Parts: sequence; structure tokens; C-alpha cells
Amino acid sequence: MAMNLGSGTNEDEVMMDINTTPLIDVMLVLIIMLIITIPVQLHSVNLNMPAGNPPPPTKPPVVVTIDVDFDGTVLWNGETLPDARALDAKLIQAASEADQPEVHLRPNKLVAYKSVAAVMAAAQRLGVTKLGIVGNEQFIK
Repeated sequence: MAMNLGSGTNEDEVMMDINTTPLIDVMLVLIIMLIITIPVQLHSVNLNMPAGNPPPPTKPPVVVTIDVDFDGTVLWNGETLPDARALDAKLIQAASEADQPEVHLRPNKLVAYKSVAAVMAAAQRLGVTKLGIVGNEQFIK
């Protein structure tokens, strides 16, 4: 911040500088008010965790593996499914069981995302609740 002391003569000169001190004071007050009014951001996700120890499983879970090949071909436990209706029928059968099997989705590294997304959407739409993606380590570069 500069201060105009004049030219040393007694002539009255018009001062052409803008006084920015009040502007800076107002801006600082506005910034402080903004910081005070911003709600506190919590970087946590609140989860309702079960209390106590769950009983041990009586039998190991049934695992169904769905492979999506590089060309979009869907395999159910190694058996090739001809179309989406066959996949839907298998998913409906798995979702209707009292103890749903764990569905492990294993996409190929070269498969288009739309093929994998279609399988996941079908599983969600048909009521499969135990769905997991397996083999993510192949996508690490």
C-alpha cells in the first residue's frame, strides 16, 4: 500500500489513486462470514452395523459364477447362455431361492462395459442381492 506524500510544492493536486483499504476490509469480513456459515463436512459414511456376534453359518454358501467373455458372451458356471432371456431365467431362479446363492461376476479384461453393465442391471432388476465382482486385479496396470 502506497501513501501519496505530494510533490513537495504547495500546489493542491487531485489524488487519482483508489483507496482499496475499505474494499479489502469488506472482503475479509465476507470471507470470514462465509467460512463460519459453511456447514461442517464430515468425511465419513454412517452405517448401522449389527450388534453382537452373528451365528456361524450352518453350511457354506452356494456360489454361482457368471463370466462375461471378451465378445460379450455370458457363461453361467461355465455353461454358455444363448441370449439375455436365458440369463434372466437363471437369475430369476437364483433370486427366488430362500437362501440366495452368491453370484460372482467375472468380466474379461477386454469386454465392453455395456455387456457387464447389462448383466449387473439384470441381476439388480430381478432381485439378486448377493452380487460381487471378482477378478479386479486384472484391471490394474
